[in-house]
Amino acid sequence: MQKEPQQIAGASALARFSKTLERLEKRDQRRVLIPRAGLDYASNDYLGLAGDPAIKQALCDAMASGTPVGAGGSRLLRGNCAEHEKLEHKAARFFGAEQTLFFGAGYMANHALLTTLPRQGDLILYDELIHASSHDGIRGSKAHSQAARHNDPEAFEEAIKAWRAGGHKGQIWIALETLYSMDGDRADLLAFDAIAKRHDAFLILDEAHATGIFGPQGRGLSASLEGQDHVIAVHTCGKALGAQGALVCASKIICDYLINRCRPFIYATAPSPLNAVAICKALEIVEHEPERRETLFDLIAHAGLKLSELNNVIADQAGTEQQSEGPADQFAASGTQIQPLILRENARTMAMAAHLQAAGFDVRGIRPPTVPDGTARLRLALTIHNDPASLDLLFASLREGLGYKDDLL
Repeated sequence: MQKEPQQIAGASALARFSKTLERLEKRDQRRVLIPRAGLDYASNDYLGLAGDPAIKQALCDAMASGTPVGAGGSRLLRGNCAEHEKLEHKAARFFGAEQTLFFGAGYMANHALLTTLPRQGDLILYDELIHASSHDGIRGSKAHSQAARHNDPEAFEEAIKAWRAGGHKGQIWIALETLYSMDGDRADLLAFDAIAKRHDAFLILDEAHATGIFGPQGRGLSASLEGQDHVIAVHTCGKALGAQGALVCASKIICDYLINRCRPFIYATAPSPLNAVAICKALEIVEHEPERRETLFDLIAHAGLKLSELNNVIADQAGTEQQSEGPADQFAASGTQIQPLILRENARTMAMAAHLQAAGFDVRGIRPPTVPDGTARLRLALTIHNDPASLDLLFASLREGLGYKDDLL
């Protein structure tokens, strides 16, 4: 007989993974990959640059002139290409930083900063809703770490004072998103900057969802703070800039330190030089085509109107019908291109996502642990791929799926 026991052992070893998947299924948390289909209300391609013809042409021209697809090695070996350096110089000028470093992904950049810069005896004080990449970097750091209430500068101040009162002398690092990826709300950066200055702390600002959209010429919400020694900003290139990677903007000393001590930068193969070409072109478009942002802002305002209409319908129905299934829905406008519709229950959220997808809208449900328990939601991502007319149709389908009557409008 041919190695039957080994096959049984292998099946037994896989059982724990199967049980985990079964538990996720019971909690309506099991994820599957589905193809992209329908009108885009799910991507982060906010300015429509991922397929932009000018960027495609820049890539074609670069390939025709000999730019390789791969870098062929890490930046400290032969992988340091002219395209990388051109991008870093352009980005430093655009964002107002002393220097920038190009990383292969936003996840890598956040993880790298938080595992490299804070040392044992330091404190990383972070917003409880910060990106998963930052959470993972914090777990990999030797520094103390503590979460603070979301978007609450006073909670950060109190935590710093308590830590110092405990006799700790280390460096303090405050880690925030400038625009939060699941709620669409903005950090009070001026308040946090004042705290950082009072306590001689560094600010690590994740600009992933603000880059290209907010600030003068799309330079981000931290534009007024960049260039200061205590500010480190991460500008993700895979969202509004339509490409892939991240630009860490900081002082020359911080960037030089990362080149010498940051393992994800030192040992990773450098990003594709073609990707650097694409991002250079994207920065030019963002700087010189403000109409893209204006179109997006108009759509954000229209979404706010549709939410107000929907909330009026919900309030009218709540006043005329007995509510036996808990409180009525209410959806607050975020005022940004990320609009959450919190439905609370996982099953209800995924059923509503399926309803909208069947109606031709690519809207995805977001469940714990990506968001806190009891806050499962639809995440509407507004992009210039769509227009007010399609948004009207989406909200009509949403009302239908939620069971709120059109005739009350």
